[in-house]
Amino acid sequence: MTSRLFALCFDASQPRRLAQFWSGVLGWETVDDPHDGVTLLPSDDTGFRIRFSPTREPKAGPNRMHFDLTSTSPEDQQQTVARALRLGARHIDIGQRPEEGHVVLADPEGDEFCVIEPGNNFLADCGFIGALACDGSQEVGYFWSKALGWPLVWDQDQETAIRSPHGGPKITWGGPPVAPKTGKNRLHFDLAPPAPGERQAEIERLLSLGATRIDAGQDNAGQDPAGRVAMADPDGNEFCLLTPA
Repeated sequence: MTSRLFALCFDASQPRRLAQFWSGVLGWETVDDPHDGVTLLPSDDTGFRIRFSPTREPKAGPNRMHFDLTSTSPEDQQQTVARALRLGARHIDIGQRPEEGHVVLADPEGDEFCVIEPGNNFLADCGFIGALACDGSQEVGYFWSKALGWPLVWDQDQETAIRSPHGGPKITWGGPPVAPKTGKNRLHFDLAPPAPGERQAEIERLLSLGATRIDAGQDNAGQDPAGRVAMADPDGNEFCLLTPA
């Protein structure tokens, strides 16, 4: 058994404000988080929740991960863009070409995301959140495939993608060149261990796959005050292993 992707976490200067934005875009319900944050619960088969936690660190450079939101028609794409702009998003230029059909936006805290044009075969049947698109190496794609037990659904020219056997979004990595990491990532994964008594074994398994431990204000047992164990994948992207429920 492997860890489960429990949540995608955003660091935010105003967690509640950012949660309200994404709740409006996605149509997901917000609930209070026990650790001074806000959580969105999926209303579809996405399979993981989205958490927003407070941070004092400013955003430094482009995020290594962003949402690709899908569209069913040109009108649907326009409606998603208009809704996002109304809720506080803005258009940004990341070097996209005029002939490209996707629209690049940033949320109220500058986190990038794309609204993909209709007819994208790669994201067909993936739901409204079509993908978590990541800047990353082929090695890190292999790592996450093994870490989560999700099969590779794309592995070509050092680009990789995985998807849960139960459906939902893909997680993709664009391959080289991978942009240098600038500070702590604003988005990271929270993993739930397979079972209450298996967390230490899961830590050791993740380390054997290429993860590393992070000393992020943790106690002698290697966990922070909320009971999370901070780790990093082979590309240095932070993630947390949670305390079993």
